[in-house]
Amino acid sequence: MTSEPEIKYDFNAIEQKWRERWLSTHAFKASEDPSRKKYYQLEMFPYPSGRIHMGHVRNYTIGDVVARYKRMKGFNVLHPMGWDAFGLPAENAAIKNNTHPAKWTYENIDYMKKQLQRMGFSYDWNRELATCNPDYYRWEQLFFVKLFKKGLVYQKKTTVNWCEDCQTVLANEQVIDGLCWRCDHQVQPREMNGWFFKITDYAEELLAECDNLTGWPEKVLTMQRNWIGKSVGAEVDFPVEGMDDILQIFTTRPDTIFGATFMSIAPEHPLVEKLSKGTTHEKEVAEFVLRTKNLKQGKKPGEELEKEGVFTGRYCINPFNDERIPIYTANFVLMEYGTGAVMAVPAHDQRDFEFAQKYGIPIKIVIQPANRTLEISSLEAAYCESGVLTGSAEFDGLDSEKAQEAIINHAAQKGFGKARTTFRLRDWGISRQRYWGAPIPMISCQKCGMQPVPEEDLPISLPTDVKFDKSGKSPLHTLKSFYQTTCPSCQGEARRETDTMDTFVESSWYFARYTCPDFTDGPLKKEAVDYWLSVDQYIGGVEHAILHLLYSRFFTKIMRDLGYLTIDEPFKNLLTQGMVIKDGSKMSKSKGNVVDPNDLVEKYGADTVRLFSLFAAPPERDLEWNDQGVEGAFRFLNRVYRFIVANCDSTSKARTEIDPDRLNNASRTLHRKTHQTIRKVSGDIEVNFHFNTAISAVMELTNTMFSLTGEATTEKIDQTVIREAVDSVLLLLYPMVPHFCAELWEQTGHLDSLDHTAWPGFNPEAAKEDELTIVIQVNGKVRGRLQVAPDISEEDLKQQALADEKIQKFIGETKIRKVIVVKNKLVNVVAN
Repeated sequence: MTSEPEIKYDFNAIEQKWRERWLSTHAFKASEDPSRKKYYQLEMFPYPSGRIHMGHVRNYTIGDVVARYKRMKGFNVLHPMGWDAFGLPAENAAIKNNTHPAKWTYENIDYMKKQLQRMGFSYDWNRELATCNPDYYRWEQLFFVKLFKKGLVYQKKTTVNWCEDCQTVLANEQVIDGLCWRCDHQVQPREMNGWFFKITDYAEELLAECDNLTGWPEKVLTMQRNWIGKSVGAEVDFPVEGMDDILQIFTTRPDTIFGATFMSIAPEHPLVEKLSKGTTHEKEVAEFVLRTKNLKQGKKPGEELEKEGVFTGRYCINPFNDERIPIYTANFVLMEYGTGAVMAVPAHDQRDFEFAQKYGIPIKIVIQPANRTLEISSLEAAYCESGVLTGSAEFDGLDSEKAQEAIINHAAQKGFGKARTTFRLRDWGISRQRYWGAPIPMISCQKCGMQPVPEEDLPISLPTDVKFDKSGKSPLHTLKSFYQTTCPSCQGEARRETDTMDTFVESSWYFARYTCPDFTDGPLKKEAVDYWLSVDQYIGGVEHAILHLLYSRFFTKIMRDLGYLTIDEPFKNLLTQGMVIKDGSKMSKSKGNVVDPNDLVEKYGADTVRLFSLFAAPPERDLEWNDQGVEGAFRFLNRVYRFIVANCDSTSKARTEIDPDRLNNASRTLHRKTHQTIRKVSGDIEVNFHFNTAISAVMELTNTMFSLTGEATTEKIDQTVIREAVDSVLLLLYPMVPHFCAELWEQTGHLDSLDHTAWPGFNPEAAKEDELTIVIQVNGKVRGRLQVAPDISEEDLKQQALADEKIQKFIGETKIRKVIVVKNKLVNVVAN
């Protein structure tokens, strides 16, 4: 029997054949079937930038393996694909190339779709959608109108994050270390009107539901919890001396309020300018505010600003003891936290302690530990633990934990404070001053005010007769045919809103629309969403932990409250795959280390590229690019292809029941290895998606096949055992290299399609080892080996090891100190 004849693995012909067959037969089309258990597999959809990159290949290959595996396990699988098609690159390309964003976008979609199809991904292309299509964003506009009517959308003038390069506003979540998330240019503060979603109304639920997302990585949940940022404490009013204004502060340590020796307010706080106006500190404060804003936006990732502040020239009065307290503006106070103003207690907060020492501000101890007495003269750091109140009037002697409630109640009774829970999360600003986005369906009337577009008039489509200039400003702002309209209430002249929605709005609900992309009677079809949602497995990058994932959770809850959904969370399980790394850094054009998937597919085929991306690293880890690894994957497929074609033709004996007792040793070894491999691969995929170790197990099985059927073998392998092993290899590898396996499955005489073949089961008895090889060491050095039964007891194993003639020779007259047993592996005799 010749194991490896010269047989050509023509990957181009094979992959084209199966790609065309799958597309022409709609092999992966899904539909609701209440009699079957569903599985919704989804990867984050791409922006149609023009070409897929290796990050796409890795993400979508992981998802495709899961989808194909679940089909083989009997699930009714929904695996859709579409395009996150609005965004700045299309508009910038239109300006640069004097074309329309829609033309650029749809041309890119066509090209990238062909790339994805060439990779053999098992998508239901009947459900394809593009978010720039009015048939999609009309429903998004409907959500907006309904939310406006419910008071969950509002417009206000606010200081926004402005990117001059992109000519648009950014949400807080889109400013990364002071830079625009899209273009990496510095962001500047600017005052303007904008539309906001009241995500803060859902802050408590968004936080609480994190505890129920047991299928999410803990690091993602931690990031979300921190971003939501719940704090429980007290809100207290401090009157400003000589003014009618009140400085409202929030503190999580009301038990230390008698120790406040200064106030810290954020540079962006609306009172800062008013407090300093007319004082000798006015100029210094203005310069500090401007400098701090620029430093905050320009700081590098992980960089901490030196704690700085300036006196505003004003004092406030502590309502608990009437003490006069200086008001500082400080660069470490966040406007988005609490009220943007905090009381500073340097004796019991380390940041305040350092600030007070730097600026010579008094320190007052108001909490003493139980086992010692603090003295200001010897205080080297703030005491931040619990203790007993002192210097706190009628609250002296109270335990600091219990004192918090008493102090809050006192403030409430006196009318200058109350208990408060606050969140770091701020409402989602969704207004963007660009053209290529979903128009905001609002109309401004001088007589009636802001009015929503009537639902029956939706969608408000983007006009196509637009011209772009080099400034990057949206043409909607000056296009009369678009903004001139009539008020839906009084029929008078009115102006249409010319801002468009943040593109994260589109990606916040697309997963639900996939369940019914052609439904025209509403945004979602009840029967479809009730059957398919929630998404069972979602896959994407960890960089979306806050932006996209938090917004999708929020949108799921508002769609539920609008009556469209019954679920609370969009994604049951989340996998955040690692990046693709080359030459020590993430692949990027700027670093010149990009590997084009097209080139790899041309040279090696899609299945080789898929196999390498799965084998090189576990999904959650970064993948280090390795050219030799791609070559190795290609060689492996060639070797398997040649073996199967040479040893299993279409007339070879089909797999039947095998009686291990009637097999010779070589056949029994291969039979056992086959069932061990099925057990290993099934566990690796089912438990943690560790495809790399699953592939490694199949490689071990193929090595066993080669070694037991080679020319040097003395025992002939039973043909049914070979066929069992070959079929198992094809079934186990099919989700990973589908063209390759489908072709060989057909070539070896199977009439049924692999797409509809069940995942193999293993026989626990067949997978048991006949004997184990145990290494015997004396003082850590290998001195012999034993063949033993798998179920041998530890005591019997010790006795056999000590009775071995070779081991007795090495022990000699020395005294045995102990015998160490590592189960199923080794025995180490320690003697001296």
